[in-house]
Amino acid sequence: MRVACRLTAIARKAAADAVRPGVTTGEIDRIVRKTIEEAGGKPSFLGYAGFPGSACVSINDEVIHGIPSDTRVVNEGDIVKVDVGAYIGGFHGDCACTVPCGAVSDEAKRLIEVTRQSFYEGIKFAREGFRVSDISAAVQAYVEKNGFSVVRAYVGHGVGENLHESPEVPNFGRPGHGIRLQRGMTLAVEPMVNVGVYDIKVLPDGWTVKTRDGKLSAHYENTIAITDGEPEILTNIDGEVL
Repeated sequence: MRVACRLTAIARKAAADAVRPGVTTGEIDRIVRKTIEEAGGKPSFLGYAGFPGSACVSINDEVIHGIPSDTRVVNEGDIVKVDVGAYIGGFHGDCACTVPCGAVSDEAKRLIEVTRQSFYEGIKFAREGFRVSDISAAVQAYVEKNGFSVVRAYVGHGVGENLHESPEVPNFGRPGHGIRLQRGMTLAVEPMVNVGVYDIKVLPDGWTVKTRDGKLSAHYENTIAITDGEPEILTNIDGEVL
């Protein structure tokens, strides 16, 4: 898992570094694929349930699952969500981030910061003996305290030999519910946060998820391991997390 997750984090950083005005989401996707394949891995998303890309690249009011395209251009002021998975050595890693393209609005900056920090608020409870919903409740409380909403139709999940495993890790809920966390579990914790309502819609392509009210959304994700102490963030590069 550490090997797979480190490769995933390297691919995420390569994608984030590529975000600039004029780049296409297709170009970002090819960078992700090249990074993973040159290291001997396979993009986890490519062909998954028919998904055509190696990464999900979603812009502005697109929440997740944006299909990369050579006709979709990133512009100054956009916020770009890059979601990446890599498979190597029999295991998957999964991580995502939201990248500002050039100068973005103050609202967009704050949304990105709150989304990222909500992950860290959540994993304060990613400890042996706590329950899954303790993470969920902490994410929701922090997001809503800051005036935003958490997407409810999509959730985090276990990750390991399969890209999506049990248990589900929602970003909302009451504490004290769900399975107890045990040492050795590996989970993808991924807050998806909207400026407006938490309702979403899926576009006719069957993949792209957008906010129902057309307002901005941000996404942040890391794969973590439950230990006998603090959770370990596996999707890092030499101890540094994007």
